[in-house]
Amino acid sequence: MPGMVLFGRRWAIASDDLVFPGLFELCLRVLWWVGILALYLRHRGKLDCAGGVLLSSYLLVLIVLLAVVICTLSAIVYVSMKGTICNPGPRKSMSKLLYIRLALFLPEMIWASLGAAWISDSFQCDKIVVSGVIATVIISWIIIFSTVVTIVIVFDPLGGKAARYPTPGPSLRDNPESSQFFSGLKTAATSVWETRVRLLCCCVGQDDRTRVAFSSTAELLSTYFSDTDLVPSDLAAGLTLLHQQQDSIKNNQEPEEVVSRSPGPSQEDDLDAELENCRHYMHFAAAAYGWPLYIYRNPFTGLCRIGGDCCRSRTTEYDLVGGDQLNCHFGSILQTTGLQYRDFIHISFHDKVYELPFLVALDHKNECVVVAVRGTMSLQDILTDLSAESETLDIECEVQDCLAHKGISQAARYLYRRLVNDGILSQAFSIAPEYRLVIVGHSLGAGAAALLAIMLRKAYPFVRCYAFSPPRGLLSKSLYEYSKNFTVSLVLGKDVIPRLSVTNMEDLKKRILRVIAHCNKPKYKILLHGCWYELFGGNPDDLPTELDGGDHQDLTQPLLGEQSLLTHRSPAYSFSSDSPLDSPTKYPPLYPPGRIIHLQEEGPSGRCSCYTAQYTAKWSHESEFSKILIGPKMLTDHMPDILMKALDRVVSDRAVCISCPAPGGPDVDVV
Repeated sequence: MPGMVLFGRRWAIASDDLVFPGLFELCLRVLWWVGILALYLRHRGKLDCAGGVLLSSYLLVLIVLLAVVICTLSAIVYVSMKGTICNPGPRKSMSKLLYIRLALFLPEMIWASLGAAWISDSFQCDKIVVSGVIATVIISWIIIFSTVVTIVIVFDPLGGKAARYPTPGPSLRDNPESSQFFSGLKTAATSVWETRVRLLCCCVGQDDRTRVAFSSTAELLSTYFSDTDLVPSDLAAGLTLLHQQQDSIKNNQEPEEVVSRSPGPSQEDDLDAELENCRHYMHFAAAAYGWPLYIYRNPFTGLCRIGGDCCRSRTTEYDLVGGDQLNCHFGSILQTTGLQYRDFIHISFHDKVYELPFLVALDHKNECVVVAVRGTMSLQDILTDLSAESETLDIECEVQDCLAHKGISQAARYLYRRLVNDGILSQAFSIAPEYRLVIVGHSLGAGAAALLAIMLRKAYPFVRCYAFSPPRGLLSKSLYEYSKNFTVSLVLGKDVIPRLSVTNMEDLKKRILRVIAHCNKPKYKILLHGCWYELFGGNPDDLPTELDGGDHQDLTQPLLGEQSLLTHRSPAYSFSSDSPLDSPTKYPPLYPPGRIIHLQEEGPSGRCSCYTAQYTAKWSHESEFSKILIGPKMLTDHMPDILMKALDRVVSDRAVCISCPAPGGPDVDVV
């Protein structure tokens, strides 16, 4: 529901968010009350010492005060359980209860201070009583401190302005005065987000490019979050409901409803060859991460294998490798790629905003010069990711409408300058002039590799790019079609990054609002059921996600409750359109690079680490990644080590079954 309004300002917490914290404090207070009562009843005869009267009075008043607090907490928990996310009416008394609860902190603070003072004069009393009172004083101050921290966390810097229009309607949105107000609110939100980003990235630096990245990130975040009146727990509940709804639709879908796009015989013929290439070049993409990923993949033996390189001083045998001080990185790169030190032309771990680490090596096995670009691994990389505006890519080709992700295109330009202007590629091809150029990368590095391949296409017509788990919001439609000639992308399972774009995030927001508005269950039940479902699975139909058990197709129609969750209409939000959201000019729809190989998990998704997944490899169309899928593996499927294991398994299984006809027709390859 919308955030609560207390003391004349909105807070980032809803009236139905107090069930679990209230129950936790209630259990703590009840145990505390029982302990103090037992202490007093059992030892009150031993309080005839000096200061014993004060201690006896302290315990009696504390027992009464705790009883009042327990009653208040019980009422808060009971009221917080009532209603639904979009129906806060049954919880209208919550603000009064919170005022009472906050007021009780004043006598608690006073009594805790008095207890600390009195206990210093009562050390001659029974040690058990004194120890009990000391524990009581400590617990009191811990709870008070925790409450202050919670207030700071749920404080909304824009709450004072947002409280002026708690439930805007269409007429209010069309009012010129309110439109001006909401414009000012968005400007203030951008300023707040920029301050947050600067604090989070205070160690990144303050050059011009970093400041531009701060502004771009703040504008993106404020644009996405400032037009809804949701609190974080609403988003968690919405994602839980979406996951169950998504699984329910999948389970109820008839087999003949599953449409497989035919990629054409030529694409099917080279699927095995491209999978083998992907497995080979994925090692270079992983090597670009350096020693952190290597140690993560080999936690027990990794440090022993590369430990010598970490401490070894650079000698003349390393002079071929340019770039920065490598330390442990070079040893991990050698171990991951299986190459020799003399095979490397350049290795750079220079890392700034819009400037990515990369390596250049000679792959004698496949007779190519490999450029591997590192993915996201630092705050600087995250700022590059979040600079999501579109900008024109200045390339010499016949393609019109050459738009690309701003942050990644800036990173690709940096790589281009280093490789071409600094003569790194010239040096590589002077050693092996007959080799061809291959550019690889994972995640952010995949996006930069795809754009770099486009930039180098004219100078190196036979360039190839292998993009592992690339971001969806990368290329305009025309550049996406152009990149199919020389780029292959690999996506694992429900990986969120190849489905992540501003357009898809707006679509996800719309779906969250819609499913929340249709749900007729209280939030605490949604979250409890969702935790159980994510951990242990179950029947997704057990928890209704629509009012009156309506059909899933009804979710395409807006609800009044859904509109009430918007503070104002986002320029990218449309109630009336079922097509992909019309984004602002700054954030047009963007697409992933090249032809896409999708490794789909067969059967139900496993939820435990001991589960060994089986995957189906097939060519997929970009439209299959036009929605963000919710699931426990949406993040883990993006990890490079998980992708490498799945890719090895698929290639090995296909090699065993290469002579077996694939069931299900020629359009789907099953392993």
